[in-house]
Amino acid sequence: MAPPPLLLLTDIRHGFGSTRLLDGATLSVAPGERLALVGRNGSGKSTLLKVAAGIIEAEGGTRFVQPGATLRYLDQEPDLSAFPDVMAYVLAGLGPADDPHRARYLLEQLGMTGAEKPAALSGGETRRAALVRALAPSPDILLLDEPTNHLDLPAIEWLEAELNASGSALVLISHDRRFLERLSRAMVWLDRGITRRLERGFAHFEEWRDEVLEEEEREAHKLARKIVREEHWLRYGVTARRKRNVRRLENLHALRAKRRERVTAPGRVTMAAAEAAGSGNLVIAADRISKAFGDRVVVRDFSTRIIRGDRVGIVGPNGAGKTTLLNMLTGVLAPDSGEVRLGTGLAMVGLDQRRASLDPSVTLSEALTEGRGDQVHVNGQPRHVIGYMKDFLFTPEQARTPLSALSGGERGRLMLARAFARPSNLLVLDEPTNDLDLETLDLLQELVADYAGTVILVSHDRDFLDRTVTSVIAWEGEGRWQEYAGGYSDMVAQRGHGVKARAAEAAAKPAVAAARAEPAPRSAPPARRKGLNAKEQHELRTLPARMEQLAAEIAQLEAKVGDTAFYARDPAGFARATAAMATAQAALAAAEERWLELEMLREEVG
Repeated sequence: MAPPPLLLLTDIRHGFGSTRLLDGATLSVAPGERLALVGRNGSGKSTLLKVAAGIIEAEGGTRFVQPGATLRYLDQEPDLSAFPDVMAYVLAGLGPADDPHRARYLLEQLGMTGAEKPAALSGGETRRAALVRALAPSPDILLLDEPTNHLDLPAIEWLEAELNASGSALVLISHDRRFLERLSRAMVWLDRGITRRLERGFAHFEEWRDEVLEEEEREAHKLARKIVREEHWLRYGVTARRKRNVRRLENLHALRAKRRERVTAPGRVTMAAAEAAGSGNLVIAADRISKAFGDRVVVRDFSTRIIRGDRVGIVGPNGAGKTTLLNMLTGVLAPDSGEVRLGTGLAMVGLDQRRASLDPSVTLSEALTEGRGDQVHVNGQPRHVIGYMKDFLFTPEQARTPLSALSGGERGRLMLARAFARPSNLLVLDEPTNDLDLETLDLLQELVADYAGTVILVSHDRDFLDRTVTSVIAWEGEGRWQEYAGGYSDMVAQRGHGVKARAAEAAAKPAVAAARAEPAPRSAPPARRKGLNAKEQHELRTLPARMEQLAAEIAQLEAKVGDTAFYARDPAGFARATAAMATAQAALAAAEERWLELEMLREEVG
């Protein structure tokens, strides 16, 4: 027999003015359950969560909480202004039986002391403090509204681990697909005021949602109901967009295979040939660039070549220097040393995430046409503003809506619409996924995938990176950056971990490197080598065959993952093949390095 729910909402009805957000919604949370609450921006998810938390009282319906059950709620915009410091804010959320040492431990894990003043906190620090206040009591129910907002990748991955280890029941609202996939065990979909429940995690949600909508559409036709055209397009067009994006993923895997061949080819011959090819093929060439601010080195001796058509992601914790590196690569900021060369004929467009260029008094139509009639020029071709608005999930009725009335997600879509209307061949996106709902993320993925030029982006969204980029430049600590072929998951397979500092880098080096670093006996200075010993001679003879074997293995795996139908046919097999290829590439690089070292030693003593 299933345990009784800790929290039960039944037939919840609520609205603001004439807008009815909730019209019979239900929510049931059992002990230890992991629920994801999903829906379009403006559908009422946050309102339903506030009703569950008891913060607002619904106009109709019932709310039941088991007597004695503890509940904590994480607001999207926590307010710390009434507290002298972070520690006071966190401790105020503890009950009499709660352990204050856990609060201090969690703050320390998130890089805070508790002495920080609320007025001086960044958005990420405010979110960290609010998370600690919610997590520290280990409540029976955790209601988390966008917990990953303003967090960097190390904090997101830490939060995932902490929530996975928690015994609390979870109800999550998030636009981070990877976060939802790893934490959810059931889904609650809020759509047009009502809720539907799926007893499976987020990985199965979109396919299930599409089936529900397709069945609903068939029933509507059977009953000869009149479906409003724009509402039909806005809702059911999402299904077609997701299916197109599945096909685009296949094309992305082919692009990654080409990128991997170029990066890992012996001697970088292909890369040099690409640079010497036709005008405009080389977009950016960075040669040993460095940048420091005072004593802090942000970028140290970094080199890369970005060729036309590449999609490059930059990842790292907050404060690592991602935007600094982006600005150096695009010529906005000069390096302290090294050289950045930009290709010919570049037309760069960036996305203003601060949205400072938006005048709140103008209408949506005026913002897109810049006040000149009803036409938008997209890549030199005129389009009616209403048709272009529909591409970005706006309805015709919103054409005369002032920008001040748009939600954060709608303003994000507007910035995308303006950016993609301008002629360009280099698209620079700094945190483009902020405030975007799942449907808009699908739209952005589609736009990036169809973009004819080169893309460089900074993002903390792991799923978005996996769906869009052909290579990842990752922060390695102490100003060092390393480029990996593939998406974020490919980078993790090669590194063995996600975005974090390498606290014990020496311990992670191969045993061969450790053996090379072993000091000579202290009784005498190291003697000059007289030649290769028997073991080294054997290595030198056998390494070429080993390298040929590894190169052949890599070629077979590259052909396998280069099959555009492989991922769609067998996602698990594709992941295994990608991981095996990364392992073989690392082994080949180590073998080549060892062979070169032995060959140089042989020549030195010869």
